[in-house]
Amino acid sequence: MDLERVTGLIAEESKGMNEVIVSMQHINKSFPGVKALDDVSFELRSGEVMALLGENGAGKSTLMKILSGVYTRDSGELYIFGKEYADLSPRLAREAGVAIIHQELNMCRHLSVAENMFLGRELRGRLSLRNADMEREARKYLDELGVDISPRQTVGDLPVSKQQMIEIAKALSVNARILIMDEPTSALTSREIDDLFKIIRQLKAQGCGIVYISHRLEELSHIADRVTIMRDGQYITEGNFSDFTMDEIIQNMVGREIKEKFPRVSCKKGRKVFEVKHLNAGRMVRDVSFDLYEGEIVGFAGLMGAGRTETTRAIFGIDPKESGEIILNGESLSINKPMDSIKAGVVLAPEDRKKDGLCTKLSVRQNLALPNLDIICNKAGVVRSGEEKELCDKAIADLRIKLPDTEVNVDTLSGGNQQKVVVGKWLARNSKVVIFDEPTRGIDVGAKVEIYNLMNNLKEQGIAVMFVSSEMPEVMGIADRIIVMCDGRITGELDAKATSQNEILKLATAFENKIISADDGK
Repeated sequence: MDLERVTGLIAEESKGMNEVIVSMQHINKSFPGVKALDDVSFELRSGEVMALLGENGAGKSTLMKILSGVYTRDSGELYIFGKEYADLSPRLAREAGVAIIHQELNMCRHLSVAENMFLGRELRGRLSLRNADMEREARKYLDELGVDISPRQTVGDLPVSKQQMIEIAKALSVNARILIMDEPTSALTSREIDDLFKIIRQLKAQGCGIVYISHRLEELSHIADRVTIMRDGQYITEGNFSDFTMDEIIQNMVGREIKEKFPRVSCKKGRKVFEVKHLNAGRMVRDVSFDLYEGEIVGFAGLMGAGRTETTRAIFGIDPKESGEIILNGESLSINKPMDSIKAGVVLAPEDRKKDGLCTKLSVRQNLALPNLDIICNKAGVVRSGEEKELCDKAIADLRIKLPDTEVNVDTLSGGNQQKVVVGKWLARNSKVVIFDEPTRGIDVGAKVEIYNLMNNLKEQGIAVMFVSSEMPEVMGIADRIIVMCDGRITGELDAKATSQNEILKLATAFENKIISADDGK
């Protein structure tokens, strides 16, 4: 893979490997009602991958947004390649060689891939933009990543995994010598992750300094050289990654020992609560049938594009159904829109929390109250403030949502706390079936355990729980039964306690295996 243009300036700027290229000293940053960073220091060296770790709300993303010019620090010193910067704008940071790939993708969905990659730095001719040149350059960097996407394709038509790869290609295209990756693998397939790691290793070998933020701790052993750990806006410790055990990393992150990574509770399996029969909805939901029972958690496993998310959307009434029957407590439901599902007691915490699960410009209170207006309003349609406060306080306490008060906008919260708000909306309802789609994506290990415990609590209350996850250890650790999908169809059902990742993978690749078998038979 030719990355000479990406790394050409590294040789000019760097005096050698292991040189300190970023130094942040005594950084402080406050937002209304909360101190996000409290006297934090951080260093990055050339030719290394620095894992920046901490729970949601620890201040990792805030620190990196200061380095990339998105936020202005209140106080402290910042040096990039030995040069001190008093104030840093995104443009100045980019010129200094800093690029950031945000956890929440900042793409203009109505623009093309090439237009997104060159946004703010368009190639201009005398009378118009040089679109052909931008498309040619975009194609070059996409090819280097092994991404088969047309530069002319509209970004909004692409899945999240492809949008993530475009963000990475964009970062490479600006000749970044300091690359910040905030949860870069959260929406990637195993193959795409392998490709990303190869690129990281090559950039690292050529002197690029990479800050890598991830809650998937198991993947760090493949790429991380050093680790810096933060907690509650403060620096905790740093050192060589190999000098820490995973338990030590987790304990430094959360400030306590987590005894069980996947807490499981045993319940007696009760009566059948929910049934889906021969559901068809577009190309990715084909003849899907399954049951949910009281006292159990059913995990849906499969690879990217298997049809799991599409199945949840069809059940919830987001996407139209072609045929099939949905039965709750023995009665057939007519679900044509999400409100039909919500009123029946079937609720969904969606995969894309910002796009589908939250109103990001509204407060936490408003987000928690909005789907529950039928519960907290009087007959005249006026919100009963006492009941609204009780609903919000209970959700915040039960899920340990970190926030200064309920009036802050939900988009100011960390990713994990936003996910908790999405789940918290349904706690007040008398829900009979709760569907979680990738509920722990992009959240830290402590918050994951809280989500698992929430699922277990619902299970103990006799509520049927269905959850989709791309992490096989998570599905095996929390679910009682595992339903595996491939190419829009259910390919098998397994006992979570008695199965293995290999068995799940065999069923998850059933369609690919059929193709291979057919090719072998030719």
